[in-house]
Amino acid sequence: MRALITGGAGFIGSNLARYLASRGHAVRVLDNLARPGSERNLAWLRETLGGLDFVQADSRDAAAVARAAAGCDAIFHFAAQVAVTSSVTDPVHDFEVNARGTLNVLEAARQHGCAVFYTSTNKVYGGMDDVPVVELPTRYAYADLPLGASEQQPLDFHSPYGCSKGAADQYVHDYARIYGLRTVVFRMSCIYGTRQFGNEDQGWVAHFLIAAVLGRPITIYGDGKQVRDLLFVDDLVRAFELAWERLDTVAGRVYNIGGGPANALAIWTEFGPLLAELLGRPIPVEYGPWRPGDQKVYVTDVRRAAAELGWQPTISTREGISRLLQWVQENRALFA
Repeated sequence: MRALITGGAGFIGSNLARYLASRGHAVRVLDNLARPGSERNLAWLRETLGGLDFVQADSRDAAAVARAAAGCDAIFHFAAQVAVTSSVTDPVHDFEVNARGTLNVLEAARQHGCAVFYTSTNKVYGGMDDVPVVELPTRYAYADLPLGASEQQPLDFHSPYGCSKGAADQYVHDYARIYGLRTVVFRMSCIYGTRQFGNEDQGWVAHFLIAAVLGRPITIYGDGKQVRDLLFVDDLVRAFELAWERLDTVAGRVYNIGGGPANALAIWTEFGPLLAELLGRPIPVEYGPWRPGDQKVYVTDVRRAAAELGWQPTISTREGISRLLQWVQENRALFA
């Protein structure tokens, strides 16, 4: 496979680039290097791979995307504006990056005959206000969805970010129906892992670990009992490879991808004690008000991905968090 990875110097993109290259695939990375940490990931890729086919460009530049897609079999589209808070502050920029940028990728794929793999988000399901939630001693939980939220959950875009990602999600899905483009949409839950330079607005697992290691303040918005299912990035990139290998049968499909119920944690009432145990000391935090649109629970039902991709999460939350913590501790200089 000859792969173009947009946002390829980001957290997920850099991990996928390394993985695909290690499997003998040719990789081209397109990134505008706007996100903090992307230049460090780019340097790591160049060092790790012994050279890299890199294009510095923005996904909003349709001509640059089309040139980068030439000669490629597949586009893995990760370039995005990733924070709900930023989308509320500047919804126009959010739309241009997430919706228009994705349309540029789809048109480049049509021009060159590429498959498209798109990273959508569970935010397309909105607040899931129709799903009953119960409060337990350390977490919130779905009352009637023991296996999590499936792809049958109604779409309900909340926030400019939810709207822009949701619009892109539907464009990618519809290009398969209208133009016969081979596309796959992954609606992702909480992805975490090495090469992640998380901050308060996005990438909360890495943000908490980095802050705890460096002694920086941590603010918990809400009561900390909100639940998310966690998926280590190595499991995610394996899902992309499986989707490529099964493209003839899964093209045009949408998959919820996450750690599932077995890898669900409350973001502080359960995650905090685990982090304190791994570090051997308590972690001080402050509390702030709930953020608008924050889901009390999101847990992924991964049964469709299991049945059609032959995929399951394999890395437990304890193992994954331990691996990420070790990477942060060994690379303190990256976060200076």
